[in-house]
Amino acid sequence: MSTRPLTNNELITPGRVLIKRKQLLKKVPLCERTILDMEKRGDFPKRFTITPRLVAWDLEEVDAWIAAQQSAASQASAPGRKNNKS
Repeated sequence: MSTRPLTNNELITPGRVLIKRKQLLKKVPLCERTILDMEKRGDFPKRFTITPRLVAWDLEEVDAWIAAQQSAASQASAPGRKNNKS
C-alpha cells in the first residue's frame, strides 16, 4: 500500500487536519483504485498511516491538489471545442 508515517514535525504542527477515506471520497469524486494509482505515480497526496488499519490524508494537501486541478482545467480548452485563438 502507498503509505508513509507521519514525521515528528508533522505530528506537532498545530492546526493540522487529517481526513479519513470516507471524507476524502466525499471531497474528491474519484474511486479508491484511481486515487491509489495516482498516489503511486506521485499525482495525488500520499496517505498517512495512523494505525495498522487506519490511513488518512492531510486536508491541506488535498485542497492544494484540488486547486491545482482547477487551475490546470481553467487553462486547458474544453474537450471537443477548438481553440479559436488566431
